[in-house]
Amino acid sequence: MATSVVLVVAILTATSTVEASGDVSSGARSTRVRRQTGELRQEIPAQFNQIYQGSVFNGTEDIYRYSYMQNESSPRAIRVEVKSQGASEDYPLLFVVRQQRGILSWQVPLMIRGIYGYDKVSRTLCPMDHLQTGVKDERETVYLEVSAASPAALNYRVNATILTDFSLSTGQSRNFLVSPSQPQYYAYKMPPDLDMVVVKVSSPSNLCAVFSLQPIKCPVYDLDRNIEFVGIYQTFMKKAAITVQKSYFPNGEFYVVVVVKATDSDCTGEMETIQPANPSDEAFEMRRVKEVTVVVGPSITDSQYVTAVFVGILVFVLFYVVTFMVLFIQWIRQRNAELEGLAPRPEEQGYAGIATNAEAPINAQRTEPNYGATATDPYSMGEQPIETKPGIPPTDQPNGPPMPTNPPPPRPAQSKSYPKPPMVHTLSDSSMEDDIDMLDDADEDKDIYRTKTFLYVADLARKDHRHLSQKYNLYSWNLLTISVFYALPVIQLVITYQKMLNTTGNEDICYYNFFCAQPAGDLTAFNNVYSNIGYIMLGVLILILVYRRDYTHQKKVDAGDRYAIDYGIPKHFGLFYAIGIALVMEGVMSGCYHVCPNYSNFQFDTSFMYIIGGLGMLKLYQTRHPDINANAYAAYASLAIVIFVAVIGVVFGTPYFWAIFTVVYVLAILALTAQVYYMGRWRLDMGIFHRMYLLIRTDCLQCSKPMYWDRFVLLLVGNIINWSLALFGAVGQPDDFASFMLAIFIINFLLYFVFYIVMKLRSGERILWVTVGLIIITLICWTLALSFFFKGVTTWEKTPAQSRLDNKACVLMGFYDDHDIWHFMSAISMFCSFLVLLMLDDDLDYTPRDKIPVF
Repeated sequence: MATSVVLVVAILTATSTVEASGDVSSGARSTRVRRQTGELRQEIPAQFNQIYQGSVFNGTEDIYRYSYMQNESSPRAIRVEVKSQGASEDYPLLFVVRQQRGILSWQVPLMIRGIYGYDKVSRTLCPMDHLQTGVKDERETVYLEVSAASPAALNYRVNATILTDFSLSTGQSRNFLVSPSQPQYYAYKMPPDLDMVVVKVSSPSNLCAVFSLQPIKCPVYDLDRNIEFVGIYQTFMKKAAITVQKSYFPNGEFYVVVVVKATDSDCTGEMETIQPANPSDEAFEMRRVKEVTVVVGPSITDSQYVTAVFVGILVFVLFYVVTFMVLFIQWIRQRNAELEGLAPRPEEQGYAGIATNAEAPINAQRTEPNYGATATDPYSMGEQPIETKPGIPPTDQPNGPPMPTNPPPPRPAQSKSYPKPPMVHTLSDSSMEDDIDMLDDADEDKDIYRTKTFLYVADLARKDHRHLSQKYNLYSWNLLTISVFYALPVIQLVITYQKMLNTTGNEDICYYNFFCAQPAGDLTAFNNVYSNIGYIMLGVLILILVYRRDYTHQKKVDAGDRYAIDYGIPKHFGLFYAIGIALVMEGVMSGCYHVCPNYSNFQFDTSFMYIIGGLGMLKLYQTRHPDINANAYAAYASLAIVIFVAVIGVVFGTPYFWAIFTVVYVLAILALTAQVYYMGRWRLDMGIFHRMYLLIRTDCLQCSKPMYWDRFVLLLVGNIINWSLALFGAVGQPDDFASFMLAIFIINFLLYFVFYIVMKLRSGERILWVTVGLIIITLICWTLALSFFFKGVTTWEKTPAQSRLDNKACVLMGFYDDHDIWHFMSAISMFCSFLVLLMLDDDLDYTPRDKIPVF
């Protein structure tokens, strides 16, 4: 009985005829629909751009019939707007649109993620013009059904309009408003002369939205809950871009779809809760309305694409051409000198040089006390005659400057010693010193000769050269093995990432610079991968140059050349081979990283950077400390720990981690300081604290200056800088911990390199003009490289939408962005840096090792 009464009341209050009304919205006329008594289902012939107001309740239904003529040459779409303030989540209004080849339905209020119900909804119907090719001027009928299950009548308002500007044109922008309940999409078809276009969206608002490209078919997924079902999509805040090839969509046709998210959490990464508001609160809905501008522009042409790729590789081919030309000229000069029976003088090889005292010869007698011996001792280490080699007469060598005409007398032969009877000495016994072979102890006990006040390379080059070469060759062979086992799973992983992106269309997986992403095949950003070719090509060139030097040196050694055996810095090329391999692998791994750069594979791009920095410092230290440098196993184990810490710092960068890292960092600095200061002659045991007390009491409190002054200055500056870095990390806790660790390596390498240069000049040594020129070029290249690096076009520390705020257009040939130029310039910078390391001590090739200081 109660139900019957409600039904009668609803029928009496419902509308029965169609009459004009004064309520006009958006320029459309308003018409109220009246239902005849007892009529439950009525069909209303409707017109476009006219507002219809009506009401429905349980058991009733209003059907609006719209008709229009299809036009294949100028596709159009129908947009339906509905509104109801009386509907609720328990009793919603249901809207169903029936077309010839599809059905679209939604409810009011439209619930987005169950957070808020929007009482105003606008949807664009999938146009049939694009689907029925070959059918022209055919009438299409669209039915809009309105129903509800509410026992009380629910008022509503509907309006349907034809979008005559539904198609986008190349180069023309389109402005519109979107919200979570009012998505928008438009159609675009590539012209025949274009094979690739860039679709860009921009907005002055920071509201989180989704931007999607979908194929021309029904249904079109344009709501927050289903926009990710098909096509390519990105989240964005203020700007986004997608580069699409014609082959990706049939006939190069696609829809550009934009919808606003209900919350900004997907773009900011922060949890956000919206409290339900009153359905009549239009101000709340307006807060999620976003103004968007879409423009479709042409990408670079095929000829421009090929030209940019060719120029990129040509730049590094020129390095090969110039290098081989220089080597050929040098070979001609050496061959002519050999034919004339003259070897090139050192100054001719280096084209002169600079020194702190150009008047003094490079091997002039030094004023410092030599190894603590008296100046009158003709057999002190600083005055030892040059040891002759079997089969090599101590005369002028064909490959070097003449020998001294008056060498010091040879050391007397040691007589065979026999045990002596015990003797009792008094303090006045002048023969007491004769019973102690102090000189032999200083020569044989490394705890003595490595801790002398003044050290020369001869003191730290006592081990067998062949044994040391084998030891240092392990660096390159071990690194080659590590690279193979590291690279194979990396390549497999990034290929999987790229396939996942292509399959799902989710471009939030990878952090590209979408405003300059040039696709090639399955690769979304081929330019970012290809620009790493410089590391590979210049790394191979480094290996070629090192091999040439190694071959030439070994050839001289096999010929018995004394200057190659006993003069100059000991030649060990294992670390240089490792540096060349590391540079090649940096190109490979950086290319792998840029296939799909993101938070979970960042270490692919930085791992070999750590290795390059570590090997560079080890090589610089090995130059004058060949006997006490770290072995390959310890070095790579230490670098593995560094990479592991870097990963932990990025994943678990909490204040607790920073506290532990700072303590470990400081302790490592102190241990390394002791290792360098005492040339490895120290122990970490229970007596360390007592020895530290004695050190402070004798070297700090009772001495006017440290025992090893040069090392003290280097380590003091190094400790100040590293303690400052540790303090900065503990206080600032930078987000990019991997870059922070890399900065530590780079700063320490530069510090040691500058110290080496200063000490070299301070010791009266020269720097050849060729090396000086390379140093200047290196500084210029590093300055340019870092300027492009800090511009930053992406950042995986943020969300994909926030990273896109840093995206920038291409800056070189319409193909390369700022980060690509960083790849080019950093590859050139590292190549020049390693050439400097390779040639830095060429001025010492004809200097006895007992006159080359250690620092």
